[in-house]
Amino acid sequence: MTGSEGSTSLSAREAARLLRQRLEMGGGELFLDGMTRDEVLQQAARALTDQESDGGGGFDRNEVSAPGGLGSAAVAPEAARVTKGVSEEAAVAPSLLPDDYEALREMAMACTRCGLSSGRTRVVFSDGPSAARLMVVGEAPGANEDASGVPFVGMAGQFLDLLLATVALSRQDSVYIANVLKCRPPGNRDPQPDEIAACSPFLLKQIDLVKPRALLAVGSFSARLLTGREGVALGKLRGTVHTYHGVPLVVTYHPAALLRNRRWIRLFWEDLQLLRSVIDDS
Repeated sequence: MTGSEGSTSLSAREAARLLRQRLEMGGGELFLDGMTRDEVLQQAARALTDQESDGGGGFDRNEVSAPGGLGSAAVAPEAARVTKGVSEEAAVAPSLLPDDYEALREMAMACTRCGLSSGRTRVVFSDGPSAARLMVVGEAPGANEDASGVPFVGMAGQFLDLLLATVALSRQDSVYIANVLKCRPPGNRDPQPDEIAACSPFLLKQIDLVKPRALLAVGSFSARLLTGREGVALGKLRGTVHTYHGVPLVVTYHPAALLRNRRWIRLFWEDLQLLRSVIDDS
């Protein structure tokens, strides 16, 4: 089956299942046989939208198991550390932010605590159900996200959807997604320390209110923020279970990096297996 014009297209669920099977058999290719990059990513955007139930997208604990168990736990320091290097006016401890979810969202939508607010098109607050089992934490919005107000809607986000579907997770019903920064940095540059300090209290309050069973930090900035391990390479943080304020935390590569480096796809998938075992055991 292919996704080309005039032929039978793979469903999103079939695409996720075939990708999972290829990874289980040791394959590490980014694209499925008979499908182009765009076709795979288009299918990923619709991952798990079919309503037929087969165990939540085909995930079977007997088919996919976490390598090496849960690993050792590392506990992140208190959230107050994120205010270092930012003015007193801009820094707000998560405990001082609203306990009402909609009030928090409205405050974030009107935020002008750092210079990024002047260049944004939209504030990118979140996507997915606020009662989700998993919370995925990214770094900052890109151009597509700034235009739509929704995190992870570009190519990397569509590939993330496909990979999550291989372990029966979906932003439609089980995954809440947010970023460390709510506004796009110019030219998609890295977040600056003062921007992280000003904006991350919103993220930390989101974690408090959503109360996910587990956290998945994708990319160096979110990983370092939530583990509290500044300056540590991402590769040294992944492969084990950390905790953030009692919530199990798994760290992995950003989906955008997978599009550039195919050999990290298998490592990402192994991290997803570890994550799924954490969720199922919680």
